[in-house]
Amino acid sequence: MRAEIISCGTELLLGHITDTNATYLAQSLAGLGVDLFHVSQVGDNQERVVGTLSRAFERSDLIIMTGGLGPTEDDVTRESISALLGEEMRVDPVLEAELRARFKGREMPERNLKQATLIPSAQALPNPRGSAPGWFVHKDNTYLVAMPGVPHEMFRMWEEEAIPLLAAHLGGTIFTRLLRVSGLGESTVEERLQDLIHATNPTVATYAKQDAVDVRISAKATTAEEAERLISEVELKARGILGDHIFGIDKDTLASVTGSLLQARQQTLSVMESLTGGQLASTITDFKTSSSHFIGGVVSYSTDLKVQFGVPRETIERYGVVSEETAIAMAKAVCAQLGTNFGIGITGVAGPEELDGKPVGTMYIAVAGPNGVVTGMGPGWRASRSDNKRIAVNTALNLLRLYLEGRVRPK
Repeated sequence: MRAEIISCGTELLLGHITDTNATYLAQSLAGLGVDLFHVSQVGDNQERVVGTLSRAFERSDLIIMTGGLGPTEDDVTRESISALLGEEMRVDPVLEAELRARFKGREMPERNLKQATLIPSAQALPNPRGSAPGWFVHKDNTYLVAMPGVPHEMFRMWEEEAIPLLAAHLGGTIFTRLLRVSGLGESTVEERLQDLIHATNPTVATYAKQDAVDVRISAKATTAEEAERLISEVELKARGILGDHIFGIDKDTLASVTGSLLQARQQTLSVMESLTGGQLASTITDFKTSSSHFIGGVVSYSTDLKVQFGVPRETIERYGVVSEETAIAMAKAVCAQLGTNFGIGITGVAGPEELDGKPVGTMYIAVAGPNGVVTGMGPGWRASRSDNKRIAVNTALNLLRLYLEGRVRPK
């Protein structure tokens, strides 16, 4: 199957936003074993969108469009598809009722009604996260999927609606599993999985994300059971290669996984942060499973505040603010002060200047628990301030995860 992506929106051409949708879809198509040959960006002009679509219909089997499904005059994706195929848009009563229900208690602008339209060749793709349903079109042996440009709406629609529908039309099923990896870079993961990546069904691909490296395993088969069997065989091999670096699957995050582990053990957590400025606590509380066992945190950039919360002044004076010994003292202090089973201490140099003679990117992390303390360090390379914070948060959560799973030996 030859695929093509068309991103609609003048804001893309002006450089006001980055086309992350196309990147996401390209990665997804690779994981599904679908060949992507063309990626286009086109402004909010119906004549140009129709021209772009016309070329796509001549050369591609699957066309994926994002953007242009809003209610305003410059949202012309539906009109462009209708014009190209010569089919009239009509308001669908079911879609209209759903749309008006979203505006319950307030007046719906009538221009929004075009979001409830269909053409004979299209069926609606539900969008519980927004007001614009997508379109799934099958015409002349070509498939077209039109989705909103808002990323979180598009991601959900593609995964939950479009992929299963495509699989059903193609007479089979596509099953995908993500293995989430921490502690290794994408190139290292790819290198270790080299033999698996060269396979054709299931396909294996790696993607670097903000919080992990994802290994996407996708299988095509006539039944869901057969696809899952194919996935399981490759997953077992991947787990044998990557081992403890795999912390979860699919929608798991380090915060959700550590939260579940704490919940299962009925144990509590506290943190003291200086490098990350509260970002670790914020990440932990994004998930109910982790926040329910998170007692509290301290953001401490000053020596006096650290001492006030139980960090020995002599430790800081002897080893410095940025040191493994100080991170250990921070973890133990917050654990004792807040009465938790586990405590995390983070200290380091986020940037942009060095601190205590330590270069930007230096970070020390300690997890104190009932059986002792485990420590870890960040990568030590010079990244941006925001990247250093993110790396420290991920490293801390992964260290806690390894401690809770008994995969590291406390000292």
